[in-house]
Amino acid sequence: MEIRILAENENVLLKRKEVLFQVEHDQTGSTPPRLEVKNALAKILGKDANLIFIKKLETKTGTHVAVGWANVYDSVEQAKLVEPKYIWNRNLPPEKPKEEGA
Repeated sequence: MEIRILAENENVLLKRKEVLFQVEHDQTGSTPPRLEVKNALAKILGKDANLIFIKKLETKTGTHVAVGWANVYDSVEQAKLVEPKYIWNRNLPPEKPKEEGA
């Protein structure tokens, strides 16, 4: 999986950076999970993965290239003020199933 930053925009009003990126996923074939992309973006941008919210991640038909849009905040508090609940839910790691009888 290879990620390229296509564009970055500093949104001073909302105190965030808006990032347009491209993911080439020839090895996996299918669109990589948001969590995997989020962690890779965090390494590239030098930010904590908890401050990155992927808004959209879409693979173009017939290709192994996905284009995505992410918001990168300076603090979790600012992200809570701006990002809707459904975006928070999409960017959380999947819950592990609870074991019966435990």
